[in-house]
Amino acid sequence: MLDANMKAQLKTLLERIDQDVELVAFVDDGAKSRETLELIEEIAELSAHVVARRADSVDGERVPSFSVSRAGTDMGVRFAGLPMGHEFTSLVLALLQAGGYPPKVGAEQIEAIRALDTEMEFVTYISLSCHNCPDVVQALNLMAILNPKIRHSMVDGGVFRDEVESKNIMAVPTVMLNGEEFGSGRMPLDEILAKVDTGAAAREAEKLSARDAFDVLIVGGGPAGAAAAIYAARKGIATGIVSERFGGQVMDTMAIENFISVKETEGPKMVAALEEHVKTYEVDVMNLQRAEKLVPASSPGGLAEVVLDNGAVLKSRTVIVATGARWKELGVTGEREYRGKGVAYCPHCDGPLFKGKHVAVIGGGNSGVEAAIDLAGIVGHVTLIEYDARLRADAVLQAKLTSLPNVTVITSGQTTEITGEGGRVNGLVYTDRVSGESRRVELAGVFVQIGLLPNTDFLKGTVELSRYGEVVVDARCETSVPGIFAAGDCTTVPYKQIVIAMGEGSKAALSAFDHLIRSTPETEKAAPVAT
Repeated sequence: MLDANMKAQLKTLLERIDQDVELVAFVDDGAKSRETLELIEEIAELSAHVVARRADSVDGERVPSFSVSRAGTDMGVRFAGLPMGHEFTSLVLALLQAGGYPPKVGAEQIEAIRALDTEMEFVTYISLSCHNCPDVVQALNLMAILNPKIRHSMVDGGVFRDEVESKNIMAVPTVMLNGEEFGSGRMPLDEILAKVDTGAAAREAEKLSARDAFDVLIVGGGPAGAAAAIYAARKGIATGIVSERFGGQVMDTMAIENFISVKETEGPKMVAALEEHVKTYEVDVMNLQRAEKLVPASSPGGLAEVVLDNGAVLKSRTVIVATGARWKELGVTGEREYRGKGVAYCPHCDGPLFKGKHVAVIGGGNSGVEAAIDLAGIVGHVTLIEYDARLRADAVLQAKLTSLPNVTVITSGQTTEITGEGGRVNGLVYTDRVSGESRRVELAGVFVQIGLLPNTDFLKGTVELSRYGEVVVDARCETSVPGIFAAGDCTTVPYKQIVIAMGEGSKAALSAFDHLIRSTPETEKAAPVAT
């Protein structure tokens, strides 16, 4: 199962553990079971601290699966299906943490996990090609390792297809808690803890509001926000970055091949590097916080306020808005109703759940055509529907698309409805814009790839926005309000690209610094002289 290189690396990592770990396989005589047993036996051969065995009974367990526990305990960590691909790191971390190697999380998080006093049974449905799934699996595994009242199972949807279909799981990662849907999509540990610990939000809001005023507060943690934070911090001024999800849309991007000096990389890898770079400076990073309102300073030299959705209020002499953009919705009947039940926005994550089935991709730009190409290698058939009379993707992508035998391209097609039955998508309806005829396509999934919308709803009535909702900025990233700057995909700057966003974020930070050195804070103004 493991090649020589993987074995050598894993052997070195397992030298860090100092407590015995037991791997127990719940298997039958099938091929997948033999692979599972082979995997844990190979791991056991690499360390004297690891033992592997076959369970005496498989009652109540998924087959094939295996557990990871410290010897003499039942830590409640289960892998149903082989945790290879993106999930191999999840397995390695579970082995290390069960073996006594300290996790790389804060003491507050560890204390919060151990303080949870409720029996919780988590199940995470994943696909091995999903780049968001490991974050969720690793967070829940850690919770199960640290707290005996918590159990967690990773379930590969490609192996346990009957279970996935019976529960209408059509997006990954999907997390169930005690049999009920808990959440879907990327959820880091802090977010999970906030959802299960009802008092966490109030405590966090109180801590945030107690912070001193910043010189520069960046709202948004994507490439523009990260670049702004680095450039501001290097000026030696008090810098904070508040983000709903550090990394933003880049976390959902797999192949990045146009970032200058980096031949190719993946979104999650780039985000990890960005975060590491930001944290090398004195930047107050406040992740998993959503901005609800921006209140500009009431007078020159005063403090602007950013109000968060948990009630916290952050104050700063200048603010840089770098909230990026989100996937644009079709806005048709059935889209929201069947989101996660056949309507999807990430072909890399959710594509494997539609193996052998008929799906549609809406959108003929680069993202839509790339999605159709990727999906064609997994699903039975792809129908690409483009509103315009022709595709807008690069010629090289169009050539690749038309060479695929299981792809149908429909141009001048306006999607009008997504239909479903039994809680899942079963087709879509589109109008032929040339003939006016309405047509139906039977399918199991719809991947929407029609562009982005700026995340600027919280700014309405505060700064000038374009008719598309973008923040209007000048060449210095200044908005219509003094002391408020903006950068990246949420602005009117053309060409929404990572490299451009980083440049704009850097420029916004330099402009904010220039504004600060030319302004006098209200607290430093001389008191009026009595006459």
